[in-house]
Order: sequence, then C-alpha cells, then structure tokens
Amino acid sequence: MEQKTKVAVIGYGNIGRYALEALEAAPDMECVGIVRRNVTEPTIKGYKVVNDIRQLGQVDVAILATPTRKVEEYAKQCLALGINTVDSFDIHTKIVDLRRSLDAEAKAHGAVSIISAGWDPGSDSIVRTLMESLAPRGISYTNFGPGRSMGHSVAVRAIPGVRDALSMTIPVGTGIHRRMVYVELEEGADFKTVEAAIKADAYFVNDETHVMQVPCVDDLNDVGHGVNLVRKGVSGKTHNQLFEFNMKIKNPALTAQVLVNMCRAALRQQPGAYTMIEIPVIDMLPGDKEDIIRHLV
Repeated sequence: MEQKTKVAVIGYGNIGRYALEALEAAPDMECVGIVRRNVTEPTIKGYKVVNDIRQLGQVDVAILATPTRKVEEYAKQCLALGINTVDSFDIHTKIVDLRRSLDAEAKAHGAVSIISAGWDPGSDSIVRTLMESLAPRGISYTNFGPGRSMGHSVAVRAIPGVRDALSMTIPVGTGIHRRMVYVELEEGADFKTVEAAIKADAYFVNDETHVMQVPCVDDLNDVGHGVNLVRKGVSGKTHNQLFEFNMKIKNPALTAQVLVNMCRAALRQQPGAYTMIEIPVIDMLPGDKEDIIRHLV
C-alpha cells in the first residue's frame, strides 16, 4: 500500500477545522497533528496539538490555516525546515510579491510552496485562465456573493476595539462589489474610530463599504458564499463568445478542500513557489494518472 502523505494543520479556526475533515476524507493523506500558538488541550479529535511543528516528527506538507497576514511568516518557518506549504492567502494585489518571496525560500531548502490556494484566488483563478484562453480578446467579470468573506471578516476582527465581525460581499454587477460590515464592539470602543480603520484597510479601501454596529454578530453569521464568472470575447476572429460559471458554496469547506488538493499537488512539483494556475489540474486528484485520463478526458 502506498504510504500516505503526512500533513500538519497550522491554525484551528474555521479553515483548520474543515481542513481536518477534508484530510480525514482523503484516501492518500493523514493528519499528523495540529499546530496552535497557544496549546490549551493536548489533543483535538484525537490528533496531537503542539506549538511547534518540529514536535510532530515527519511532516510532508503544512496547511497554513492562519490569517492571511501571517501566511508569509509561517510559510518561511516551515520552508526553512524543508516542509512543503499550502495556504489560502487572499490579498490579490500582493500575491505576486508573496510568490516571489516564498519562491526564493522554497528553492533554498528544496521545498514547494503553493500559495493563494482557495476558491478565489484559487479554483476561480483557473476558471478565469481557461475562459481567457478560449476568448483571448474580451472582458471578464467576477461577481462574488452574496456571502461572507472570511478574509475580510478576519481583517476586521484584528482592528482594535472589535470583539467580532462579519463582512458580507454583495455583488453589484460587472465585477463591482459592496462590502457590508457588521461589527460587535468591545466595551468602550468608539464606533467612528473603528469605522475609519475598516475603510482604510487594504481589504476595503477600493470598494464601497458600509459599516454597522450590531449587538451580536453571531446572530447574523452564515458561511454561505458564491461566485458568478462571465467572459464575453473573441475566439480567433469570431465575436460574441459568451462563457459563464456559477457556484454556490459553504465557504470554509471549499477552501479547505482546495488546500488538501494542493497538499497532493505540492509533492508533484519541483522546488519553488506556485499559484494554482501554474499547477496541472490532474496533480490535484488522487489515484493513477492514466486512470484519471480514462475517466475524465
């Protein structure tokens, strides 16, 4: 029997929990433990919990289920140990810089880092790439939601004075979005100060953003999300080619599945850092390559 890939999960928030479920469902993977900054219990669901990945023994791949702004720090720590990493970094404007930074680190230690491996950026990026290849000239629109953005919500929770937060993405159309941010404040926090900090954050600065104070964010919370991708363009010299892709999802569950798929793909790449559009799609699936070709081609 082929040896299973040994995976560690770093962080145990929404993504970490669903990543563990996806690993349990994967026929070729096993979770060897969970890494948390503060270890409050020695095991979770029977898995060892540590505060240093080196305490887990052999680890082939680390899933970085951390806030986006911590990804680079944790990735470099793992790559320096020769451990491959996958993450769901989601600040689109900084992906190229992160790839460049982690590419050097990964190559220096003979490891692989697959970045921005969620559904957007991630699987949607692959769909956008395919659509553009089918109609090289044209216009694409990515319309998110309505639904909760995990990255935006985490970013708001990090702002001083915020106890809890929910950021909803509302599609206006033609790739334009409205951000509806609901905040539950710490006692004594000033709403106007918090509102200004949210609107100045890189996650929100380019979108129409509305911030509202609520007594309890949990009463509003729902992890559903979705996307509508549209491209209208030209194939060769033929105009009016129209492609559309729709998806309604449970946000953290799909992100976690993509991360687990990328654990598999990471072991099939040469050292370096990659985005998902650089990875052969077949490398994301378990099983024999020829069997997959027979089934899908």
